[in-house]
Amino acid sequence: MKNEEPAEHKLVLPKDNEVIGRVTKATGAANFMVLCSDNYERLCTIPGRLKRVFWVKEGDIVLVKPWVVQTNERGDIIWRYSIMDRDELKKRGYNIP
Repeated sequence: MKNEEPAEHKLVLPKDNEVIGRVTKATGAANFMVLCSDNYERLCTIPGRLKRVFWVKEGDIVLVKPWVVQTNERGDIIWRYSIMDRDELKKRGYNIP
């Protein structure tokens, strides 16, 4: 058995038009209602290329990229944060709903 170093974990931070949100309800078929840090509740989906990368459930903290057309109503979930990530985001001053 080899002594392996723990994998380096990189915190993904929101970019220009991305927001942090909390999943409030799973509506089925990879669709979720997300309360975002900009005080909008969006119907968000997990894009096909990410459906099997991470699993989202109610109460999770996620990174949302709002759609260009229905900016305040729809978005894509592009990342799910762990509990340790949530604490680090709070330390850095991000508003988590």
